[in-house]
Amino acid sequence: MTVTAEPVTPVDPHMFRALLRRHAAAVAVITAAGEPPVGFTVTSLTSVSLHPSLVSFCLARSSSSWPTIAEAEHVAVHLLGENQEDVARTFATSGIDRFTTHPAWRYGPHRVPLLDEPVAWLLCRVTQRVPAGDHAIVIAEPVIASHSDGAPLLYHMGRYTALQPATKEL
Repeated sequence: MTVTAEPVTPVDPHMFRALLRRHAAAVAVITAAGEPPVGFTVTSLTSVSLHPSLVSFCLARSSSSWPTIAEAEHVAVHLLGENQEDVARTFATSGIDRFTTHPAWRYGPHRVPLLDEPVAWLLCRVTQRVPAGDHAIVIAEPVIASHSDGAPLLYHMGRYTALQPATKEL
């Protein structure tokens, strides 16, 4: 029996973007030491492995932050809280000095900028950078971590949002 494969065509980029808008994601800011330091908002943060502990995030290689991230030995990952939409917007805005616009930060180990009051943060050692289309997947191993109570900031359908209390019991 001969099986004929149907021609496969990629999903249109506009359709792909519309589909992904329906995926609710936690909002994080990634920072790295540099002259000047860099920071940017992501919704692509993912847990990769428990043994060893690894996380990943994606960044466009056309981003102004990419040259610094391409060489960085360490990065900080900040999971933003539901009241930090202004932080997310600042670090998502192009063409500004994000660290002057958002002065609530300090230098941490390896001179990596640490933002004040995220729900959680990880200082990570970069272990791999994997080209993926027009982006790179950055894989990093947490070496220092801290967290506090609080609900995360989410991004869904093109806007920032927060968790809503459950209305039904399961």
